[in-house]
Amino acid sequence: MNLSKFVRQAHRWVSIAFTVTVVVNIILVASGKSVEWLYMLPLAPLLLLIPTGLYMFFLPYFRKPR
Repeated sequence: MNLSKFVRQAHRWVSIAFTVTVVVNIILVASGKSVEWLYMLPLAPLLLLIPTGLYMFFLPYFRKPR
């Protein structure tokens, strides 16, 4: 598997983890079981989504024409 496919696959799975953490955060805040560290929980996947998303965004600009 080349780097581009690996980055896309990793980005997909991390985005699923990010979505799950945001949904869990919303549910727990709505139920009144809010904890301060809970607000920071989605930041971990988000920090992984930023470099992979930027890589995929700029990839077409740096590829050599076929």
